[in-house]
Amino acid sequence: MMLSNMDGQGVKQFLELGAAFFLSALIGLEREIRHKSAGLRTVTVVGTSAALFMLISKHGFTDVLAEGRVVLDPSRVAAQIVTGIGFLGAGLIFLRADRVQGLTTAATVWLVTAVGMACAAGLILLALAVTLAYFVVALVFPRLQHLLPEPAPGKDQIKEPGRKKQ
Repeated sequence: MMLSNMDGQGVKQFLELGAAFFLSALIGLEREIRHKSAGLRTVTVVGTSAALFMLISKHGFTDVLAEGRVVLDPSRVAAQIVTGIGFLGAGLIFLRADRVQGLTTAATVWLVTAVGMACAAGLILLALAVTLAYFVVALVFPRLQHLLPEPAPGKDQIKEPGRKKQ
């Protein structure tokens, strides 16, 4: 079997898949170093899988598309990735006493899915920008949060991890 861009298995697709793997692994490594759930392996698998699903969506249905009109909408695969990852993320969120746990982990899994999808869509610069933005949120924002005053206690407030008591 010859690898070519015509059948969606060329150098470009391997680079897109590799970019998704690398950027997802970077995010996973940060989570692993900080001993967070959904660490290196989980986040890398999610991001790379999302990229593969996108590549399947882009290139896997060429045999059912007719010239000049769409017989099947392969972009629906991308929408289903978002739905599926939302279901997975919901299972990571728990309410214990007065604290929500796992919300950032679920959001990270959602983000790394988008990074993988962007890489596979050929939007590698956007995926890189979002990966860099993730590191700002994960590493810089907690330091900024410690500078904020603690909110007044209330019945409907949920304590956010990482906030320092005043």
